[in-house]
Amino acid sequence: MAIREILTDEDPALHKKCHPITQFDGKLSDLIDDMRATLADAGGAGLAAPQIGILRRVVVLMDENDEMLELVNPELIGQEGEQDGLEGCLSVPGLWGYVKRPKKAKVKAQDRKGNWFEAEGEGIVARCFCHELEHLDGHVFTEHVDRIYTSEEVERIMEEEERKGGKGIKE
Repeated sequence: MAIREILTDEDPALHKKCHPITQFDGKLSDLIDDMRATLADAGGAGLAAPQIGILRRVVVLMDENDEMLELVNPELIGQEGEQDGLEGCLSVPGLWGYVKRPKKAKVKAQDRKGNWFEAEGEGIVARCFCHELEHLDGHVFTEHVDRIYTSEEVERIMEEEERKGGKGIKE
């Protein structure tokens, strides 16, 4: 397992559509293992292959039990409700924005051996499904926001939210 460099938003690879995985072999397993190690090292919630410069439809993300899910050729097959929350990205370090996402989401994907399965999640997991799958089509969360916040601004928002016991500011 190797920790890979995470590309930033300026890199053209992040804005290209990824190709499906057709070979379920050791090369794919090595990629997934590297993505798992890279995500763990970065401390993020999810990572898509284009974020490390690989234009393939592979995602790893943390589920509600803090276990890593591996999604190969994932497709969003269901969504319910709506949530509006702060979102960040390992490829857009130090910047945040409010993004509307479904409250619940369901995906269909293959595992590293090619077996199909379904997974669903609520809250942050639903947000991660949508965020990471958008990376596979060349999109970044900043395309959905009206305003970008710095880490310092987010810290102040969270402090104020904690004081008020509310939901923070939303624009």
